[in-house]
Amino acid sequence: MNFESLGLDARILKALAEKGYTTPSPIQQQAIPVVLSGQDLMAAAQTGTGKTAGFTLPMLQNLLAGPSARNNQVRALVLTPTRELAQQVADNVSLYSKYLPLKSAVVYGGVKINPQMLKLRGGADVLVATPGRLLDLYQQNALKLDHLEILVLDEADRMLDMGFIHDLKKIVALMPKQRQTLLFSATFSEEIKALAERFVQDPAEVSVSPANTKAATISHQVFEVDKPNKTKLLIQLIKQEGWRQVLVFSKTKHGANRIARTLTSKGIEAAAIHGDKSQNARTKALADFKSGGVQVLVATDIAARGIDISQLPYVVNFDLPKVPEDYVHRIGRTGRAGETGHAISFVTEEDIKELFAIERVIGELIERHVDDTFPPTERLQASKLDTRPIKPKKPKKPKQPKAEATAPEGNNRTQTPRSGNAQKNRAKPNGNPAKRPKNSTEQASQKASGDRQPASRAPRKRTRPDTPKSE
Repeated sequence: MNFESLGLDARILKALAEKGYTTPSPIQQQAIPVVLSGQDLMAAAQTGTGKTAGFTLPMLQNLLAGPSARNNQVRALVLTPTRELAQQVADNVSLYSKYLPLKSAVVYGGVKINPQMLKLRGGADVLVATPGRLLDLYQQNALKLDHLEILVLDEADRMLDMGFIHDLKKIVALMPKQRQTLLFSATFSEEIKALAERFVQDPAEVSVSPANTKAATISHQVFEVDKPNKTKLLIQLIKQEGWRQVLVFSKTKHGANRIARTLTSKGIEAAAIHGDKSQNARTKALADFKSGGVQVLVATDIAARGIDISQLPYVVNFDLPKVPEDYVHRIGRTGRAGETGHAISFVTEEDIKELFAIERVIGELIERHVDDTFPPTERLQASKLDTRPIKPKKPKKPKQPKAEATAPEGNNRTQTPRSGNAQKNRAKPNGNPAKRPKNSTEQASQKASGDRQPASRAPRKRTRPDTPKSE
């Protein structure tokens, strides 16, 4: 099968041919005809299977049949969980619509909102967005969704994991009920099925790989190592093995910064990306990594979503993920499009439970190694594959402070000034900022009068807002 047989417009085929794309991947073969028919779709596809083109190509084809978007109107909306993924999808939309009379735009947080508002004034046939920034723009009347024709939820499972369910509900409520909805996820978990019941209508279902399967083109290795020697082992492997492009996963932002700094000090060009980095810094680091200017990119799980490098040879799990399914997402950055990839994991004694869980999820034991230069103090417990069925996770109850992304920030902004006012209020009755000690007579008088709290301290009760659990 080739793209011509799918019935795509000649201008789309021309753009594909210029990139050397001739044969659709399995997910594209199944998804494109469904999307072209106008039916809703639920698709399970792992990262690196070509799912972006699976919805982008037929979406562009369908949009050609209608009038272009007017001022501030959006005809097709693609929602993604992270900024990097949003930019990646937007790049694909621009590539495939190169010869089409369609306008596209991308919006996400971490950058100034005014240029995005100006971009949307003329409308967008395709808008790629993260949920939070989309709502910000809607509240400022920068876009309209009342004529939306197509909604795409990309990596819906990750959006649920990141707590975007409330934002998704708000966004969908702004759209017409008569629309086409395409939902793409790595798995059809119970949470995803519940989401689908709310957002899609009588969808077709396609799946190109079982849940949590790893690509056959990826080799897996575990190095048993003590925690203090992890960075030393990483440096040795990079230099001795001649690794030219390596993606390293750290479980914390501080850890990512520390690893990048240490590598750079040893003559290995490295950069870190995580949520505390500005969007411009993250974009530059990723661009430098793709171009070869940066040899090692150290990332946290969230920041790494959307990293799409066709021939990335090595992924290193400096820290194992706490959620075993994330292992599959991480290693899916390598071994794409038939290329060979290598996944290396550093495992310490405290990581052994995570290793067992990962092996259970992928259904096989991972080969272990010990480096002669950095042997562990004690060998780790041997693995025994757990073949019991994995029970689906129960949906987590959303934490109240996370219902709105700005809630914790709002509390942080208001607590300090209020606390300051409370200090001033306590000082006013005496006209003296210094604390006035109570004597026994004063205390007895207060108890007798039933006034348990002096008037000078009354404001304190008003200045102690409930602190969110997340802080």
